[in-house]
Amino acid sequence: MRRGSTLVVMSSIPVETARGQSERATAGGLNYIDAPVSGGEKGAREGTLAIMAGGEVAQVEGLLAVFAPMGHVTHVGPVGSGQLAKLANQLIVASNICAVAEALLLAERGGADPARVREALLGGFADSTVFRQHGLRMVEGNFVPGGPAKYQVKDTGTALALARAQELQLPIAEQVDSLFRRLVDEGGGDLDHSAVFLTLKNMNQPGTSSPNNREWRIP
Repeated sequence: MRRGSTLVVMSSIPVETARGQSERATAGGLNYIDAPVSGGEKGAREGTLAIMAGGEVAQVEGLLAVFAPMGHVTHVGPVGSGQLAKLANQLIVASNICAVAEALLLAERGGADPARVREALLGGFADSTVFRQHGLRMVEGNFVPGGPAKYQVKDTGTALALARAQELQLPIAEQVDSLFRRLVDEGGGDLDHSAVFLTLKNMNQPGTSSPNNREWRIP
């Protein structure tokens, strides 16, 4: 790359990795922006991704035309801040998925139709993109991966490692990470992260805690 060019890294990487890359880029005469995204396959196809950019404001604003076809970009702070925003996003998504899974399991176990419960809650305070998309996956039993569970574990693990380094206690994140690790350990790492619903079902059925008794099913 020519000196003065801007290197934009859109991968989800550790914060310190982004900062280290920025230092090396700067030493070589380059600008650096870390700009991970959220929105999944649907957002990528439709050009509606949420792009979280860390770096100099002027550099981000100078690339608005580059980001525009992909989605909406927001400058969130200095280099590394894009990764911090992505980790925050991933914790919210992971926690929401687990909450939806527990709620639908409770409804199902109590005798309600979980699909109808989901329909009833659409538009209420419990509604969200996760509830709509992943709740539907759960009631349909469709765990073909959009976001594989093994990548969710990577993100929650990265977030918790950063929290420990900052001496932060994140008890909800720890429980969520534990559930997804159990899903991966039981052989569901390549399933969609909404398959944590199956892990919860297995945990609540006598004699089905073994991976050999899991309910994994991909239509």
